[in-house]
Amino acid sequence: MQPLCSLCLCGESIVQKSHHSKACTRRSEQVVIIRMRSEHHHAQFEADRRRFLRGAMALGALGITARSLPSAVRAALVAPRQFAPVKVARNRVIREVVGLRPFRPDGFRVAAERLGQKLLIHNYGHGGAGVTLSWGTASLALDLVQPFLQTASPGRRQRTSPRFAVLGCGVNGLSTARLLQRRFQNGPGTVTIYARNLPPETTSNIAGAFWYPTSSYDHEVITPQFTEQFRNACRISNRAFQLLVGAEYGVRWIDCFDLQRDEEAFNREIVGGSELYPQLQVHRDPDQYFGFPFVREFSSMMIEPNVYLPALLRDFYIAGGRLVVKEFRSRAEVSRLNEQVVFNCTGLGAGVLFGDETLEPVRGQLEVLLPQPEIDYCYLSDSGYMFPRRDGIILGGTFQHGDWRLEPNPKDASRILDGNAAVMSGLKAAAFQTGQ
Repeated sequence: MQPLCSLCLCGESIVQKSHHSKACTRRSEQVVIIRMRSEHHHAQFEADRRRFLRGAMALGALGITARSLPSAVRAALVAPRQFAPVKVARNRVIREVVGLRPFRPDGFRVAAERLGQKLLIHNYGHGGAGVTLSWGTASLALDLVQPFLQTASPGRRQRTSPRFAVLGCGVNGLSTARLLQRRFQNGPGTVTIYARNLPPETTSNIAGAFWYPTSSYDHEVITPQFTEQFRNACRISNRAFQLLVGAEYGVRWIDCFDLQRDEEAFNREIVGGSELYPQLQVHRDPDQYFGFPFVREFSSMMIEPNVYLPALLRDFYIAGGRLVVKEFRSRAEVSRLNEQVVFNCTGLGAGVLFGDETLEPVRGQLEVLLPQPEIDYCYLSDSGYMFPRRDGIILGGTFQHGDWRLEPNPKDASRILDGNAAVMSGLKAAAFQTGQ
């Protein structure tokens, strides 16, 4: 067997060529260089890998996690979040809607009273937090039923199952009706909803529907007892919505950015309790976050009213619920109902129907832009707020107390669009500064 060239692996027989050509020598030199470079890169990779593992093991030994590192160090380790810009423009507005929030300065009313031989339980006055608080106040309202049922027939067992009437088919009426079915259902007709308007024609259908219990009371007049009740309702409702996350009910988690220029406001607890908002963190980096010096980031839930409300109504029907389209004009009409227990979930209508003079409208106008599926965040600011939903980008920012107007106002529209455009300008400026 003839020996082969081992310098460049060219395969030529040394016997056939007693000495190598210059081309063969050059090939052998190239092979040596390639081998040296390969060995160098491999050694560098191994060194980098060992340094990384040693650093990770050291941090682990000290019990250090990314969250426990200083914010400056953490920011250097984590790639900055990317924000797709909202296209705020008048020619992208697909609809304008106006809703009247049922506001009571001393907060929502959950209370029971006698109406002849019946029990009347009030559950209304949620202000701008009707969707957010719906499961919580419904649960509090149902807690008032049991004492009445226990005393309705003293000394003998009740022969027939109780029947319940719910006035109103917005989010609070539907939530109350569903909880009644879960606790007391005994065949079809246990719960009947009486309402003038049904989804999609309710005030709840045009709510922003972000889980954030804002604009629901006056801080100057609420009592410690109400504060405790409010926080309890927040906890109950937050948990209930978590169990409904998914496409079927139109509920999803989303990152929210609370944009502030005032550090004092920035340091206040988030409404309802900061423990209800996971992934809470603070930013003091205007070049990265919309141009605002103080930004609080947290996660909460977005609810799609045009998916969520029909889903609740469907569940109500499946569980044997009855619905009667009817408008009540007096307490006397309500007292003539056949049901033993009546829940008042009429929202702003409770002012006239049950004589609540503290109840007032807080007008809210929304500008809805064409949908942008790439928007995966929302924000709150003094300039306005933005919620991305499947049916459109929701822009808002009006809270007009005592205003009963239901027609869209061009000046309000301009103020909403200009305010949110200013937030986007800050985002673009921040992106330019960081070179994104």
